[in-house]
Amino acid sequence: MSTTEWLPDGFTRQQIDTNNTRLSVAVGGHGPALVLLHGWPQTSRAWARVMPDLAQRHTLVVPDLRGTGESDRPEGGYAKTNQADDIRGILTALNLTGPVAVAGHDIGSMVAFAWAAAHPEDISHLILIDSLLPGLGLEETMNVAEGGMWHFGFFMTPHIPEMLFDGHELEFFTAAFTAMSNPGTFSGHDLAAYARAYTGRERLRGGFEHYRTLLDDGRENRALLAQRKLPMPVLAVGSTQSGTATAQALAPHAETVQEAVAPTGHFVAEEDPDWFTKTVTTFLA
Repeated sequence: MSTTEWLPDGFTRQQIDTNNTRLSVAVGGHGPALVLLHGWPQTSRAWARVMPDLAQRHTLVVPDLRGTGESDRPEGGYAKTNQADDIRGILTALNLTGPVAVAGHDIGSMVAFAWAAAHPEDISHLILIDSLLPGLGLEETMNVAEGGMWHFGFFMTPHIPEMLFDGHELEFFTAAFTAMSNPGTFSGHDLAAYARAYTGRERLRGGFEHYRTLLDDGRENRALLAQRKLPMPVLAVGSTQSGTATAQALAPHAETVQEAVAPTGHFVAEEDPDWFTKTVTTFLA
């Protein structure tokens, strides 16, 4: 099932074998490399509205994370540091060398952050978009006993979420996307496309696997940050819902943190692509 009808002009999609899996990646544009890492429950399609403008200044590398979209769905390997190695392998296969900029949203921001913490020499600029970071406050945010978010622990449970979501993908995605974004952001076609990308228990499992490593991810992040601060410039983008929480959590662990609050809900690049492109371009300049 192809999910690439959304791909902007000038981009090609490749399948790359690396780190014991096969990953699908869209590539296009000209200039210094910028990697875009999507969140859950999305695919590389999440960046479609900003890719044409960003590609005027950057070579964009836009993968489907393992377990999602047109990438393979292995049983394991979802630790965020291991997924950083997925992206490093993609760059090697594309012959893109030198430090790169990376922007991650949601789960993608967790991968970007782990990559920067484990291999800071790889990253020139780090952009984290509406992020909750393992080891830096996520654990408190998902503590339902203190009023935290219910879905993290549910998605971390093996087998059960797949069983309950199977057959209800579009219903759930419509409710979730609508609740977390400005009205009118997502068309029925958009919602149906994302639902198709996660329809069926195996596709659902590939998405939930990202959650099932979060406690280990937090322990690994804390160990990495105990060794050194993040040396690269960091931009922490919040939303009207999250504000500057990520920037505040990062401040003790990075040499330079800039904060910005988007006039949007959770899906910043899709809700206000002009604001996103301008903010990112200014930071990278």
